[in-house]
Amino acid sequence: MSTCNYLFVNMESKAVIGAGLGCDSGLPDFRGPEGFWNAYPPMKKLGLSFQSVCSPHWFEDDPNFAWGFWLHGYQLYSTTTPHDGFDIMKKWGETKLGKRGYFVFTSNIDGHFQKKGFPDDRIIECHGSIYWLQCCNLCTKDLWVSSMSLSGKEIDPETFRLIGDVPHCPKCGKIARPNVLMFDDEFGWIKSRQNQQFENLLKFKRGIDLYDKVAVVEIGAGLTVPVVRLQSEAWGNSTLIRVNLRDTQVPSFGNPISLTMKGLDALKLIDQEIDRITSKGKMN
Repeated sequence: MSTCNYLFVNMESKAVIGAGLGCDSGLPDFRGPEGFWNAYPPMKKLGLSFQSVCSPHWFEDDPNFAWGFWLHGYQLYSTTTPHDGFDIMKKWGETKLGKRGYFVFTSNIDGHFQKKGFPDDRIIECHGSIYWLQCCNLCTKDLWVSSMSLSGKEIDPETFRLIGDVPHCPKCGKIARPNVLMFDDEFGWIKSRQNQQFENLLKFKRGIDLYDKVAVVEIGAGLTVPVVRLQSEAWGNSTLIRVNLRDTQVPSFGNPISLTMKGLDALKLIDQEIDRITSKGKMN
């Protein structure tokens, strides 16, 4: 890490809330039906899984139900403080090429990288962000900041349904939704932010020479939808550090490192090792 030219941070949440670094910040873990139902008891009574709730059809079929779920997530993310692991990664990144030699690829929608001061043009949120809304009717590709529509809204604590009117599109008046990729959402999600973010990643990649060394730090990326893992393994002259408590397999090529640890624990361990190597080098 200390000798690489570039840093690529790869993070995944295995659900909209949880896994990756989210659990270390105190967010609930949605893996498996029990994890989801512990966070949302009314869904257990209804027999609904995370996948069935996280679907765009609810905005048409039962908007207050849909918005109760998503408003709860928005409020949870907004009030959660990202842990010190984000500061560690930011410190690493800012040692590379005048603070420009790093990039973040995440499926998390919680905005915690931005909350910790990572610049927008160094982040891809491949599943979108809960801090932006869009029109369900697709009357426009324009997005707007979630707080404009969600400020002051409340959820019934017993049913997890939104109390009162749901957010609406400011242009056509139809129901609004988060600009987040949901299940069975191939044509309803507006990708304008993600398209720009991918352009930023391509620009970053074009600046890397063939012989530049890249350190890829991947945290919590699973196998079910391996988008994040595929990104981690797509770099040429790189060292992959895969941090995962369950899916620990690493590719047969290169010199990958697998750490069966929680994300925050792994980041602290790596940081201590970097400090040790750096101190030893100064002494020599």
